[in-house]
Amino acid sequence: MTDDPRSDAARENFAYFSNEYAQALQAFKTIEEQSSTLMVLGVSDDLRNFIDQFIEMAERTRRLAEEKGESHFAEWFGELLDKAEALRGTIAQGNTR
Repeated sequence: MTDDPRSDAARENFAYFSNEYAQALQAFKTIEEQSSTLMVLGVSDDLRNFIDQFIEMAERTRRLAEEKGESHFAEWFGELLDKAEALRGTIAQGNTR
């Protein structure tokens, strides 16, 4: 076994981004699953705020992944961002009468 600091950094980056992605994916699934209920309850503004917070977090992590050269994670966060933007768009459309 070698003491290559690049290997340590790569493992740390992988562990960090894996954890962040797992949390982001779970958060998005929860938002997505609860979106219909929240809209029926008339709290779509709260839902929009949750999505906006999610988008901020995912964008920040995507940028960090790009900076660290973690292109796969950056791409995966980009996909989550696209899904969140699409969901946010349906909420805005749902509020127009």
